[in-house]
Amino acid sequence: MKHTQLKRLVASSLLFLATAGTAFAQVTVSDPWVRATVAAQKASGAFMTLTAARDARLVEASSPVAGVVEIHEMAMEQNVMRMRAVPGLDLPAGKAVELKPGGYHVMLLELKGPLKAGETVPITLVFEGPDKSRQTVEVKAPVRPLAGGQAPMKH
Repeated sequence: MKHTQLKRLVASSLLFLATAGTAFAQVTVSDPWVRATVAAQKASGAFMTLTAARDARLVEASSPVAGVVEIHEMAMEQNVMRMRAVPGLDLPAGKAVELKPGGYHVMLLELKGPLKAGETVPITLVFEGPDKSRQTVEVKAPVRPLAGGQAPMKH
């Protein structure tokens, strides 16, 4: 009888382990960075590449350096490039989605101070799977200097 209970326990444990990894699509973050700011600038962008093992969606972001953090996209509207907040960003399974200047990005608004090249900005990203389960990823994004000729992001 004890042998049967042990078999059930092992079978239950194996089933749990087999399904635990499939409950949510793990998302990996690579090459994160934040654009440096100039004095009195109140906004900047965070950029990175996101890859989900299974379909997922970036639904939320936060950072202690900003009062407000939003997911944004740059899009052409009536021949004018405009930036706007979006409720989330779809991450198709196995496809790298690049957040980059001029495209999707994480917008850091109401900055609490300047972001200087060489510093690191902590960002918390929240992803949601098709079953509404959530995964939180903590990112440490280095601040890169403004490149020559680039104007700071305005919002």
